Amino acid sequence: MIYQGSCHCGQVAYEVEGEIQGALACNCSMCQRKGSLLWFVPRAQFRLRTPEDAAATYTFNKHVIKHRFCPTCGIHPYAEGVDPKGNPMAAINLRCIEGIDLDAIPVQHYDGRDS
Repeated sequence: MIYQGSCHCGQVAYEVEGEIQGALACNCSMCQRKGSLLWFVPRAQFRLRTPEDAAATYTFNKHVIKHRFCPTCGIHPYAEGVDPKGNPMAAINLRCIEGIDLDAIPVQHYDGRDS
């Protein structure tokens, strides 16, 4: 399945291919404030529909995850990083995907604060 997603104003838009099996809710200092529900996919399944430079980047702590956000509306629609094996990954904020029922998606809670 191909899903469409974007920030609030549409300046940052993307599509992502895959099946949403579940979401991750992290309580690290960043994710807790954003309220993201994350779906991790290989980076090859994620395609920007807007220019790469439409999104700004924020990193913190170990600077291994690129938290991407819209500089106009402030929404964080996705992040980029690597999995434990070094494969490029995208962390999709499911709250930015169009037309899905978030209540039907199982959520796993991750203790990022103490990791």
